[in-house]
Amino acid sequence: MKPAPFAYFAPHNLDEALDLLAQHGYDGKVLAGGQSLIPTMNFRLAQPAALVDINRVAELAFLDEHAGGGLRIGALTRQRTLERSAAVASRAPLLHATMPYIAHVQIRNRGTLGGSLAHADPAAELPAVMVALGARFRLQSRRGTRWVAAADFYIGLFTTALQEDELIAEIEIPAMPARAGWSIQEIARRHGDYAIVGVAAVVELDPAGLCRAARLIYFSVGEGPTAAPSAAAVLLGQPADDGVIAAAARAAAQQDIDPLGDIHATPAYRRHLVEVLGRRALQEAFGRAAQA
Repeated sequence: MKPAPFAYFAPHNLDEALDLLAQHGYDGKVLAGGQSLIPTMNFRLAQPAALVDINRVAELAFLDEHAGGGLRIGALTRQRTLERSAAVASRAPLLHATMPYIAHVQIRNRGTLGGSLAHADPAAELPAVMVALGARFRLQSRRGTRWVAAADFYIGLFTTALQEDELIAEIEIPAMPARAGWSIQEIARRHGDYAIVGVAAVVELDPAGLCRAARLIYFSVGEGPTAAPSAAAVLLGQPADDGVIAAAARAAAQQDIDPLGDIHATPAYRRHLVEVLGRRALQEAFGRAAQA
C-alpha cells in the first residue's frame, strides 16, 4: 500500500522544526529514521497531514560524556552509532549490550534513539532499558523545555507524555553507581524479531554484599515498559543468593506481570518466560555487581 497524501517539510534547525510542530499540532509527525513511521503510513495505520523531517537538524545528533560519569545523547543519534561507541560501552554498558538485539544492522543504520523512545512500542527494548537505567528525557516545544523521567514518560499503549507540539531533544543517562550490575535478556523466535518476552535489570549491592537497589523492567508483556516492584521488594536488604533470586523472579511472574496472549505466545507461556528470564537477568546482574 501507499501512504495517504501529506505535506513534507525539512527544517534546517531546531527552531524551524518546533515552529512547524506548533503550526501543525496533532496533524504533524516527526520523521527521523522512519523505520517505524513509514511502514505504519504505508499501511495507513498513521495518516499525518504533515511530516517534519528533522534529519537536517544537526544539533539533535550528539553523544557527549558529562562530568558526572553519565551520557547526554541527542535524539537524532543513530542506533548504530550507539552500538559502536566506546563511550556507551564504558559508561552505559547495558545500552551497549542491548543494541544488537534491535532488528538488523540495516535498520539500526537509520533508526534513531529518540525515534524508538517516542514510538513507544511495548515490545521494543530501548524504552525498557531507559527506565531500568533511570534515564530522563528533555522534551522541547516552542513553548519551552521540560525534563521527564523515563519511568513517567510511558503512559499507555503507544502513548507517551509528549504533547502534540513537542519532540524528544535529548536523553540523559546517569552514571552507573558503585557496585552496580546489569543484564538484558530476551526470547525471540529469530534474531532481529521483536521479543516474545524481554527484561532489563539493574541492581546495586551495599558494602556488606546485600541488595541496596533493584530495577527489573520487562517488555513485550504489557502496554509499555513494565516494572516488577514486588520482585524488587523481595531483593532489598537480602543477599543475592539463588533462593532469593528465584523468589524474586517468581514474584515478578505471579504478582507484577499480567501478560496477554497472541499468535506468538499464550499468557501462561509469557508468564513462564517472565520467571525464567528474570532469574537469568538477576543472576547475571548480581554477578557483575559483585565484581564491580
